[in-house]
Amino acid sequence: MEDFELDEELSNEENLLSANQSADLETFELEVGVRLDVGVTDILGKSRSFVQGLIVQECIRVNGIPKKANYKVRQGDKIEVEIPTLRESTAEPENIPLEILYEDEDVLVVNKRQGMVVHPAPGAWTGTLVNALLYHCHNLSGINGVLRPGIVHRIDKDTSGILVVAKNDIAHQGLATQLKAHTMARKYRALVHGVVLEPSGTVDAPIGRDPSNRKRMAVVMHHSKPAVTHYTVLERFQDTTYLEVRLETGRTHQIRVHMLYIKHPVLGDPVYGTRKNPFGLHGQMLHAAHLGFEHPRSGKWMEFDAPLPKVFAGLVEKLRTE
Repeated sequence: MEDFELDEELSNEENLLSANQSADLETFELEVGVRLDVGVTDILGKSRSFVQGLIVQECIRVNGIPKKANYKVRQGDKIEVEIPTLRESTAEPENIPLEILYEDEDVLVVNKRQGMVVHPAPGAWTGTLVNALLYHCHNLSGINGVLRPGIVHRIDKDTSGILVVAKNDIAHQGLATQLKAHTMARKYRALVHGVVLEPSGTVDAPIGRDPSNRKRMAVVMHHSKPAVTHYTVLERFQDTTYLEVRLETGRTHQIRVHMLYIKHPVLGDPVYGTRKNPFGLHGQMLHAAHLGFEHPRSGKWMEFDAPLPKVFAGLVEKLRTE
């Protein structure tokens, strides 16, 4: 949902698409020479990303055969499109403990534990942060729909740390504006493979879907969005570096992708990391340690810090002793 620059977030259309249960088939012809994704987008009146998602899932076929998004339509081509029947679902309250760092009538700041999904999605309809939030308080912003009430930004399941949640639409809009303007202060702690030689640096490289694996993100020049990550070395160990990482933008898996790009993947990362896992980690050593923002009602600048989880802190100490 790029309007609010949600961290690591699918659009509503993409999220619902992945949850479809059945589909209706439509057949039509397109103008010769037009790109497949462009032509179908015009016909359906949907977003281009939604149509490209259909293409990836082979819901769009040309003469019965799946084609890529950039396929140029030829004379006589018959285009078949399966229109998903979207799953109607709502998140249900669940009595799950929350670590609340701050709460008032507008916002709620929480420290999410590693392993918790932020909001319901295919494969994780229960046990999420949203389920816990709905049990804790019933008044959450509705801007992001019934599956993501109050969610302004998010972090990955296996990334721990601070999130701010909006209790009403006015608060949500105010926080989202700050995210889009890059005025929120977001700092992470990360343990990465290898020794980072420079004391600090910036990775300015656009991120989009990995063309060879649509479930991953990658640094790509086409169909991508600008992404900027700043890092500072806190400590160096034998073959590991402890970093503070500051987000300027908030793209999907941004830190993990950028660290891989500079050949220092995050320790324990099951998607972007190395096959070597000498510490037996279950999830990446990445923690959203600091969040600063302007309160959407009072205008007061607020800052919050969350200590490292026990596993993360214990590993740092082990590396120091070794």
